[in-house]
Amino acid sequence: MRLYPTNYDRWVSLAMVELPAKDVPEAFRWRLTRLPARSHIPADVVAVRVRGIDPLPSEPVVPAHSMMCVPEWGEP
Repeated sequence: MRLYPTNYDRWVSLAMVELPAKDVPEAFRWRLTRLPARSHIPADVVAVRVRGIDPLPSEPVVPAHSMMCVPEWGEP
């Protein structure tokens, strides 16, 4: 699991591996993006949710960590 700042002042836990977009449900798709040098966010890389234009099925995306977790017994 990796923690990254988002482009809207929050943090998100992402998986360590990229997967093809076809294997990741839409709600869990993220990309890592480099920021321009004059950005107001004090980080080199931020996580950006993949929305708007759907990626190609083979295009790599970074899944949210919660998608990769196996729930404990009794958890929803």
